[in-house]
Amino acid sequence: MALKIIDHFDSSFTLDPDAKAALFELLTSGPFLQQVAQQAQCQAVEFTELLFQPVPYSAATPKGMPAEFEKFQNAAGYVIINVPPNFMFKAKIFKPSRLCAIYRHSNES
Repeated sequence: MALKIIDHFDSSFTLDPDAKAALFELLTSGPFLQQVAQQAQCQAVEFTELLFQPVPYSAATPKGMPAEFEKFQNAAGYVIINVPPNFMFKAKIFKPSRLCAIYRHSNES
């Protein structure tokens, strides 16, 4: 089985305003923010309203995300999560099929 090398992957996407509003509401709900904070082992998190579509690993995107978001990967004070599939479904977002969200958090535990 050979690996397929992808030279360029278009990670751009546009969300319908209603779908985006529904998704942001889910991503900023109190119980979900508490869950993210608990997993990040901090007291609180804040949604940065930054979303991206994961991309295939390549020489240009070794972290599986568009290059402009790589600065958040290991940055203190940020956590990247996969948007839960049920949130995508509830917001009626089917393309792209996967999204990641970036949250800012405090370093206090």
